[in-house]
Amino acid sequence: MNAARILLKQQPCCKMLMLMSRPFSAASGIAHIDVRQQLLSGVKTAMKNKDPATSTTLRSILSEVYAADKSTGSPVSSPAITAILRKATLRRYDSVGQFVKASRPDLAQKEQQEADILSAFLPPLMSEADIDLVLNEVIAETTLDGEPRKVLGQVYKNFYSKVDKSNVDPETVKRKAEALLSN
Repeated sequence: MNAARILLKQQPCCKMLMLMSRPFSAASGIAHIDVRQQLLSGVKTAMKNKDPATSTTLRSILSEVYAADKSTGSPVSSPAITAILRKATLRRYDSVGQFVKASRPDLAQKEQQEADILSAFLPPLMSEADIDLVLNEVIAETTLDGEPRKVLGQVYKNFYSKVDKSNVDPETVKRKAEALLSN
């Protein structure tokens, strides 16, 4: 054990690998570990295949996940990790557009590659038909009297209490809810 501590002090990259591969058990309070485990296995596979772009991209996401773990004091849930993944993917797609505008196709290609890597780890979004179904249920349960903005807020609140926020596109929900309430 002392040899491992000495190795960790001398080579900080080994410490990161050790932290990334630490086991997570249900006894430690984590209900959903599938996304985290997918990211960890993706890093391991990328390292075995000597794919620096994938390993660097996934390590950056795991860094954000560990920062979230540290800020909350406990490991974050799978939906929270999915939200982190979605935000990181959107940031990279936004960067692609900015680099294309700035005539930097080399950087745009790099960001596009990273966005594609992250997209492979994202679960599919809820379909529009399913969103309509849940919104119709929520609207039927909600009292529709009062100021329209307050009613819309109540619909959102009830909708997101039934559906995980990381599995839907908020713009689609907004558009569909406004259309259903205007009828």
